[in-house]
Amino acid sequence: MPAATVEDLSAARRILFHGVTGSGKSTAATRLGAVLDLPVIHVDDEIGWLPGWEMRDVDEQIALADRISSGAAWILDSAYGSYRTMVAERADLIVGLDYSRALTGRRLLRRTLSRNVRRTPVCNGNRETWARTLGKDSILRWHAQTFDRRRAWIRAHQADPEGTPVLRLTHPRQWELVLSQMSGARRG
Repeated sequence: MPAATVEDLSAARRILFHGVTGSGKSTAATRLGAVLDLPVIHVDDEIGWLPGWEMRDVDEQIALADRISSGAAWILDSAYGSYRTMVAERADLIVGLDYSRALTGRRLLRRTLSRNVRRTPVCNGNRETWARTLGKDSILRWHAQTFDRRRAWIRAHQADPEGTPVLRLTHPRQWELVLSQMSGARRG
């Protein structure tokens, strides 16, 4: 499928964000939802995690993702591997935030430290702790372990001539430009 354009994004009603941990998918999805007046689903909150850092049962996650992605209009800030293919096939467009390891690592480190210090709730009342940040379930470790795989997924999907159109961005400045163009077009 050819690369998606800003015009394609403006016309889309079902949008999936994909990117590595720390790329800013949730923030980008929220901002796009405001521009397009579409409902935004934060996957960690609404599909993935329960209070107490308990992961929702995979079959339940799939059922929730199925119900949501069957709808006429939505923006998902991500999709877990167990249902990513289903959601990607139903999406009108995928926004791939394909940012560098250094950029996303810095963002993630800054965000994680801030959440630890401020005790900011993240999903369903869960909070990051120093033990979690430095332990086996560390989001920083998750970033390192999944970076190559997530980046490869978006690039392969963009190269697939039969797949969902992908708007692949390699730097946050590109996303800011896209939002600016869309906001200007809506005002004009």
